[in-house]
Amino acid sequence: MNNNKLTILFLLQKVKVNKKGKCPVRCRITYLKKRKEFSLGLFLNSDYWDSKRQKAKPPNPDNNYINTQLSLISQKINEAFLFLQVNDKAFDVEDIYLQYKGENVKTRKTLLEVFKLHNERMFKLIDVDCTKSTYRKFIEANKHTANFIKYQYNKTDILLESIKMNFLKDFDFYLKTELNHKQITINKSIQRVRKIIKLALAEGYLQKDPFLLYKPKRYETKVVYLNQEELKDLEKYRFSQKRLSQVRDMFIFCCYTGLAYAEMSNLSKEHLIIGFDGNISDTNV
Repeated sequence: MNNNKLTILFLLQKVKVNKKGKCPVRCRITYLKKRKEFSLGLFLNSDYWDSKRQKAKPPNPDNNYINTQLSLISQKINEAFLFLQVNDKAFDVEDIYLQYKGENVKTRKTLLEVFKLHNERMFKLIDVDCTKSTYRKFIEANKHTANFIKYQYNKTDILLESIKMNFLKDFDFYLKTELNHKQITINKSIQRVRKIIKLALAEGYLQKDPFLLYKPKRYETKVVYLNQEELKDLEKYRFSQKRLSQVRDMFIFCCYTGLAYAEMSNLSKEHLIIGFDGNISDTNV
């Protein structure tokens, strides 16, 4: 059962006063640090409102009616909250509101909600099905996506169903202009967002892939290599720091063996072959 506290607060919208001098009474429910505020269809003179006691004063037929309605509303919200707790399923403040209104609890999810779900699952799979480095890349992608949503839409999150293909085009532009990312890095970030969308599709949170027709922008990788003379000069060069010499040695080793850095870094003594002459053979390296 979820033990997080639900807070119910009634307040007056004093900026909107009708011809009778009364303000709309609103309700604000807070759960998991998120708020949902809505109108109750009730009106009250601000002079008659006791915010500390959350009641209309002094006692009279009109104020008694307001207090009775507020008590009933508070009771219904708490019943909705209890119902969702008993079901022992994850829910948020929007679900509580919909349950209180007698509507179906939403299956609608937001992009960052699914991002969080994905990253929580990935965290548990570190060193089992993924690396810590990969996990950190998705954490970073989540951060970039959240910042982009704030920048582009001035919102803290966005519903999955409202996402269109231009989301990725705008995201591409944002990463390029605001963060100065290269196209290869941008494509990786977009690839991670697309994975979140695929998860949403698999979980039934989304019916159609908004990025189905999206094609990532192409980029050309310019390969820079050393010629034989430059490689020899590098071999002979004396660095002032031992660490730089070690980096140089590893780089030259990769050049001669054709191994990628990741493959070279995974080598161990078991990979060394002793020849007939007692020296280490490099035939299998």
